[in-house]
Amino acid sequence: MRAPVAGRVKTRLAAEIGADAALRVYRRLAQHAAAEARALGPVVAVRIHFTPADEGNEVRAWLGGGAEYLPQAEGDLGERMQAAFEAAFAAGFRRVVIIGSDLPGLSRSVLQRAFEEMDTHDAVLGPARDGGYYLLGMLEMIGGIFDGVPWSTPRVLDATLARLRDAGASVAMLETLADVDEAADLPAGWREWAAGAEAASA
Repeated sequence: MRAPVAGRVKTRLAAEIGADAALRVYRRLAQHAAAEARALGPVVAVRIHFTPADEGNEVRAWLGGGAEYLPQAEGDLGERMQAAFEAAFAAGFRRVVIIGSDLPGLSRSVLQRAFEEMDTHDAVLGPARDGGYYLLGMLEMIGGIFDGVPWSTPRVLDATLARLRDAGASVAMLETLADVDEAADLPAGWREWAAGAEAASA
């Protein structure tokens, strides 16, 4: 989770709708993801990995209580996710799910089903419409699943699924959801809402 600063978040979206409007979309999406995760209740611990490392107080003040805040590891997306999984397993958690923060369709029920699928599977994946994934859950660290994945391409999901199966892991698949990278990905009315909010605050 990146600290909410105009020009530093949702840069592809900002190129189309402006940095301030993109920031409002980013804030809304991240707040939604945090709220849906907290809605699972006290049996699920919510851990928010943030960057930059010196802006933890700002992120905590923005997203509020009911979560543990940890600085995000360095490296590419795979290295950051691997570090987050390893830290969670080292802390004693037995089922760990990582989610993206830019999913209008994310819901408590989707997250609940991800945990339930790990009753009978080693791992669970939530496919994103762009060929990536919005959710990955594991019962234990599975080595090599982040190695050589072509991040930011439509081949991310297939590559990850192949690595999980090569490791002998049984994998459950959730429903496909759309994440927001560009203006075309915004739900109906969101572009107008973001632009209107920008005009109202000018």
